[in-house]
Amino acid sequence: MAGLSEPVASAPNESPDVPASRKAFVPLENNPEVMSSLVHKLGLSSALSFHDVFSIDDPELLAFVPRPASALLLVFPISKSYETFRVQEDADSKAYEGKGPQEPVIWYKQTIRNACGLIGILHAVSNGSAKNFIESGSDLDKLVQDATPLAPIDRADLLYNSQALERAHQGAAAGGQSNAPAAEDDIDLHYVCFVKDDKNDLWELDGRRKGPLNRGNLGDEDALSEKALDLGVRQFLKREAESGGGELRFSLISLAPSLE
Repeated sequence: MAGLSEPVASAPNESPDVPASRKAFVPLENNPEVMSSLVHKLGLSSALSFHDVFSIDDPELLAFVPRPASALLLVFPISKSYETFRVQEDADSKAYEGKGPQEPVIWYKQTIRNACGLIGILHAVSNGSAKNFIESGSDLDKLVQDATPLAPIDRADLLYNSQALERAHQGAAAGGQSNAPAAEDDIDLHYVCFVKDDKNDLWELDGRRKGPLNRGNLGDEDALSEKALDLGVRQFLKREAESGGGELRFSLISLAPSLE
């Protein structure tokens, strides 16, 4: 697995990304400690944290990752093959309009520039079993409660205007080990979240897509199980490999119980 430790500036390309006129955040470093600090500050219990996954094939390396994993964050450079697949898969889909407590997952549309890391993190902690670890009365608790009844565009506006979210993000972005790009830079790294819902379905959540994508049922298995990897991360890697784009550069981070 080729790791990606920091955001990389790139030339802008044709995509559904946020217009340059919209608010921009300093990109988050691809670092589990930074991500954990962010969500703990917002109000996720310290019983859960983000962890590096150094291999999806080596059982010995996988054994070091705490389980069960409630969500995975796949971090990768946006490629031509990924953009082609995204356009093709979304072509026949209507824009998502789900809202309310009956939603299987909460999906956030990205309307803040360079905030795909933040959106991925919010997808991970707002859904599945992680919801049970949100501390009552916290900024994160209020954010999820306020977001739940809203339609996607209103939900996106809620995130856009949240001062608590912006403050927490600024603090986390300043706490990385690498030199952070400017907020206005065009960044080629993207974050996609895979999360298991309360009915054991695996969802792909990406704020650049038209809505959440159901990738199949996991039964009793967690988000880092062989079945989950086959339905999610490995499908992405297979497409990239078949495109002949050269070395696959990606990182994988799990949300799981904290190490003692």
